[in-house]
Amino acid sequence: MKKLELALTQAWQKNSPMLKLLSPLSALYGGISQYRKSLYLTHKKQSYHAPVPVLVIGNITVGGSGKTPLIIALVKYLQTKSISVGVISRGYGRKQSTPAVVRADSTPQAVGDEPCLIVGETGVPMAVGANRGQAIELLLQHYPDLQLIISDDGLQHYALHRDAEWIVVDGVRGFGNGKLFPQGFLREPLSRLDGAMVVYHDARTHLYDDTAMTMQLVPSTPIPLLGGDKSLPPQQVYAVSGIGYPDRFFQTLADLHFTVVKKPFGDHHDFTLDDLVSLSDLPIVTTSKDAVKLRTLAKQTSHSIFENVWVLPVQAVLSEGVYDKMDELLLELGIN
Repeated sequence: MKKLELALTQAWQKNSPMLKLLSPLSALYGGISQYRKSLYLTHKKQSYHAPVPVLVIGNITVGGSGKTPLIIALVKYLQTKSISVGVISRGYGRKQSTPAVVRADSTPQAVGDEPCLIVGETGVPMAVGANRGQAIELLLQHYPDLQLIISDDGLQHYALHRDAEWIVVDGVRGFGNGKLFPQGFLREPLSRLDGAMVVYHDARTHLYDDTAMTMQLVPSTPIPLLGGDKSLPPQQVYAVSGIGYPDRFFQTLADLHFTVVKKPFGDHHDFTLDDLVSLSDLPIVTTSKDAVKLRTLAKQTSHSIFENVWVLPVQAVLSEGVYDKMDELLLELGIN
């Protein structure tokens, strides 16, 4: 399944003519998605209404758009304003199905890689679960004073009522061929953006427009996976990634003057030692999200290969327009 996912991702990136063969499946996907959505819009199915305001941050595309770094940046901003914020997520890739609170020592297998990264970066109260309502209830049991809950993804999860939603759009990747999954990488048609609050990722020309809602991912120097003060100067490296849009990671390393040997895996890939042991002749550089799983694997195996693994940290830099919109939202929701 992971190999099929990777092949499909590569076909999207190349806009392969073979994608036209998937048109019937895209039509079926769109029909089913619209039908499920209509059940909630017509109240034939009831959405869960949380007792505190919910902001959903998601996207209409399959794969990475930058929403996790955005959420981390927003959580840190809200924390500086002494807003009691919590986060929920499906916890993609976790082994358990029941809702769980994410702790500082939680493993990716138990809660998912992105929740581990979010909590590790911010210390925010967080819960995961396929049923977002149950995740919220569990989170509020442990943190009853929360003023705002951010849902990491869940834009298409209409079983969850939301007080506001922000859609992250990758300004570089765009919308590909504009087709629905699997012929293209759209989860919903482009009309979903009409009237929506959109944060544009990598929209460089608009970053300094005070009214625009834009973000940039700014990398820093690679750091050793296992800690320490070693440095990695630009050289030839293996770029190992299990993210939705690996080309951005590869290009970032190239912009930092590294010579990149690409080693992409499927999104949320569950790394094993076999994925790495043959890569001992060059330094290995990976993403912060993948590092969460690789650190766990390093503890389990104690293999020397991990001494040759480096992590490229990135930080979301947000335009003033994003912070202004967040302040406006807090005012609308009566949160102070």
